[in-house]
Amino acid sequence: LQHYFIQSNLSRVAMAMPINVTSTSNNMDTLSRNELINYVNETLELNYTKVEQMCSGSAYCQMLHRLWPEKVVVKKVKFDAKLEHAFIENWKVLQDSFKRLQIAKEIPIQRLVKGRFQDNFEFLQWFYKFYTINDSGKSEDYDPVAVRGNAGAGTGITKSPVKRPPGKKPTVTAAAAVSHVKKSGSGSNANADVKRLTKEVSDLSLTIEGLEKERDFYFSKLRDIEVICQEKEGEAEYKDFVAQIIEVLYATEEGFGAAEEELEGDLEGEEEQEEY
Repeated sequence: LQHYFIQSNLSRVAMAMPINVTSTSNNMDTLSRNELINYVNETLELNYTKVEQMCSGSAYCQMLHRLWPEKVVVKKVKFDAKLEHAFIENWKVLQDSFKRLQIAKEIPIQRLVKGRFQDNFEFLQWFYKFYTINDSGKSEDYDPVAVRGNAGAGTGITKSPVKRPPGKKPTVTAAAAVSHVKKSGSGSNANADVKRLTKEVSDLSLTIEGLEKERDFYFSKLRDIEVICQEKEGEAEYKDFVAQIIEVLYATEEGFGAAEEELEGDLEGEEEQEEY
C-alpha cells in the first residue's frame, strides 16, 4: 500500500511537470499552416480557417486545459473575444498557466494579438510540438464544446476600441469638374473655369492628403497609449492613473461614435416603430 501511495504521488508530480520544448529548426516539425489549423480544429472541434485566428489566445488556453485542467483557469478565458484588449486577457491566462506548470517559453503577447501571420505561425509551430510531446492520450473524454459553454473561440482579428476618426468623404474630382463646366459653358470663359477648378481640386487633394497623414499619425500615438494602459491596468499602483487615461481615450462626443453603436441605435428605433 505504501509502495502504491508513493507511485501515485510520483505519477501526479510527473503529470504536473510538462516536458519543455526549445524551438529550433532541427527539432520543429515542418507542418504546413493548413495541417496545423486542421489539428487545432480536430482537437477542439473548431472551424478555424487560418492561422491568424489563433491570435485571440483562447484555443491555446483550452488545449493546455485539456492536458492540465487543474492548472488553467478556463472560466477566465473569453472564447467570444473580438477586441485586442480581450485577446490580451486570454494570453495572460495562458501566461499564468505557463508559470504554474514551469513551462520555459516566453509568449510575445503584443506581437501575437496583432493577428499577423508570421508571429502566430511560429508560435503555433512551437505549441504543436509542445502539445504532441506532452499529450499522454489520457484526455480522450475531454469535451471541448461543453468546456467552453458552446461558445466559439474568438476568431476576430484585432480591432481597437479607440474611436477612429471618420473616413474622408467623397470630393469633386478634376474630371467631374471639367465635365460640369463643358456642359454649362463654352469658349474662353469655360477654359478659364476649367483651369481654376482644376487648381482648386488639386489644392484640396493635397490638403486632404496632409490631414489624413496627420490623423493617422496621432491615431497611432493614441493606440500606443492604449496598449500601455492595457499592460498596466492590472497593477495596483497604476490603477487610478490608468483608469483616468482610459476614460479620456474612450470618451465620445455627440455625433461622434462607433459605427456599431449607431447601427444598434437604428435597429432599436426600427423595432420600436414596428411595435407601434
